[in-house]
Amino acid sequence: MGVLLSQPPCSHYDSEIFRKKKECREAAFTYAITAAGVAHAITAACSQGNLSQCGCDREKQGYYNQEEGWKWGGCSADIKYGIEFSRRFVDAREIKKTPRRLMNLHNNEAGRKVLEERMKLECKCHGVSGSCTTKTCWTTLPKFREIGYVLKDKYNEAVHVEVVRASRLRQPTHLKVKQTQGYRKPMETDLVYIERSPNYCEEDAATGSVGTQGRLCNRTSPHTDGCDLMCCGRGYNTHQYTKVWQCNCKFQWCCFVKCNTCSERTEVFTCK
Repeated sequence: MGVLLSQPPCSHYDSEIFRKKKECREAAFTYAITAAGVAHAITAACSQGNLSQCGCDREKQGYYNQEEGWKWGGCSADIKYGIEFSRRFVDAREIKKTPRRLMNLHNNEAGRKVLEERMKLECKCHGVSGSCTTKTCWTTLPKFREIGYVLKDKYNEAVHVEVVRASRLRQPTHLKVKQTQGYRKPMETDLVYIERSPNYCEEDAATGSVGTQGRLCNRTSPHTDGCDLMCCGRGYNTHQYTKVWQCNCKFQWCCFVKCNTCSERTEVFTCK
């Protein structure tokens, strides 16, 4: 459920190769959004009463915020339960003491932290004739798309790290930012990677890159789906074709449907 939520419909997020093999920033994004997706889905299911093991956040029920003049009420999303479930479920596979394990665990936690920091406070006023004599508030989950946008920005700013090993056993113990003066650990919500990303413009079976040759592109778009970026400066081919379909269909008595034939001349563009 949460894993499916974490997978956007765009084909360029197809990332199984990065999950298994690479230690690049794409793997960092994949792990972070999966961990956040599981936490989000479980928390939502708890709030909706779909799971018997959890429900609303009971810690907040009935508490009065005297300073701001409102009390907790309604059904606050139990994000703590969702995050703890995500830790037990997603982090469980990280057993081997390897640099990749440290990277994965950090990115998992970064995804969950981004979700936790973006929990929303919703309030409702109570009183005569629309007045706000008392106010009841509760926490709600953000839209998961919002989390995806934040993690995409984190992906763009991902931090290159290296492993610090214990002096005796030489086992990896923690991560530090690479190529900086002095010693600095990455921030909690940083996405981190150990290897630089491969060249996605060219096909490379070893890295899982399928290249962009033959990919459909948008000639007028300035974004990543545009021919200028998608084709990596190689240019694009123009294909013209005629699309034909049945149109203006009407029922004739009795008893058949009569249609006209419509056609449209169109163009598609593919990378060279």
